[in-house]
Amino acid sequence: MPGPAVLQPYDPVWPVRAARLLDTVRRALEPLGLAESFEHIGSTAVPGLTAKAYVDLQVCVSSLPAGDVLAGALAPTGLVPATGARPDSPGVHRDVPRGSEQVPDDVWRKQLFVRDPDGPGAAILHVRLSASPWARYTVWFRDWLRAHPHARDRYAAFKAAAAAQHAGDPDFDDYTRTKTVFFDQVQEELEAWGRRSVT
Repeated sequence: MPGPAVLQPYDPVWPVRAARLLDTVRRALEPLGLAESFEHIGSTAVPGLTAKAYVDLQVCVSSLPAGDVLAGALAPTGLVPATGARPDSPGVHRDVPRGSEQVPDDVWRKQLFVRDPDGPGAAILHVRLSASPWARYTVWFRDWLRAHPHARDRYAAFKAAAAAQHAGDPDFDDYTRTKTVFFDQVQEELEAWGRRSVT
C-alpha cells in the first residue's frame, strides 16, 4: 500500500461502492462454492467516521483454497493479491490472534486482495475462514460503532492521532499497528456486546 495513512471525512458514496463490488465479488466466487458471507467492514462502513478512502470488504469461506485459485477467480474484478508494503506487513497472510476464543492456529490464516490503490475505486478484500474469530470481530466492531456514536467519535480521535504520529511514514503499516491499542482497550466490551447482539 503506498504512502502514509490519509484520513478523509465520511463519504456516503463508500457503501454504494462497497455494495457494487461485493455483488461483483459474489458472482466471481460463486463457481467455487466456498463463500459463506459477504460484508462491507472497516471505517468506510460506519456513517460519520473518518477513514482512508479504501473500501474494506470481507468474504468468509468454508476453506481457503491453495495456490492461486482465489486470485484466478477474482482477476476479472480487478482485485489482485496484496503483498504488503514490507515483508512483515500486518494482516496480509494471517491475522494477529486476539480475543478470548481458543481456536487452532491455522484458523488465523487469510488471503488479502487490493484494487486500484491510488484511484477512485480503491478497495481491500479480506478473505477469512468462517471459523476465524476475526471474521466475527470485524462485523461486531462495525455494528458496535454504528450503535454507539460516542465510541465511534473516540475511535475517530484515536485514528487522527495515530495518523498524525505516522504522517511521515512511507506506508501505513505502523499506523495499522498503532490502532491495535484501541482494539485492545475495547476488546472485552466488544465481545460481550457482540455475543449479546447475536443471541
